[in-house]
Amino acid sequence: MPSPVRPGLAVTSALTIPRAELTERFSRASGPGGQGVNTTDSRVELSWDVSRSAVLSDAQRERVMGRLAERLVDGVLTVVASENREQRRNRDAAAKRLAALVADALAPPPRTRRPTRATRGSKERRLTAKKQRSTTKQLRSSKPRRED
Repeated sequence: MPSPVRPGLAVTSALTIPRAELTERFSRASGPGGQGVNTTDSRVELSWDVSRSAVLSDAQRERVMGRLAERLVDGVLTVVASENREQRRNRDAAAKRLAALVADALAPPPRTRRPTRATRGSKERRLTAKKQRSTTKQLRSSKPRRED
């Protein structure tokens, strides 16, 4: 995860969250691990204070806080990992999850859809097909047909 050149959590090629801004908390995890699950603190909570981060520009901070508003508590983003038995693997999983969340939040919004109209030909084909289907169903019925 951390590179020797740029210590921290690499989110994108242009953004790395310094380890000093990340807070890790460890606790006992439920799930696999046998007797060891009762004694080892393998569950990891990785937190990052988005509102006070020095690595984000104002525009980036606004975008992240807007897109992750439901996950933030007082401007802090927290990710939990407890699926592995080893603390180290849970730390890596939490870091990857946090990086993916922030990268998705920083991505530019998708292009807005321009509404289009159906062509005259497509409307005519649709109506012709409906008339043909209606005629087919009328021919199947036992009621006498009404002539127009």
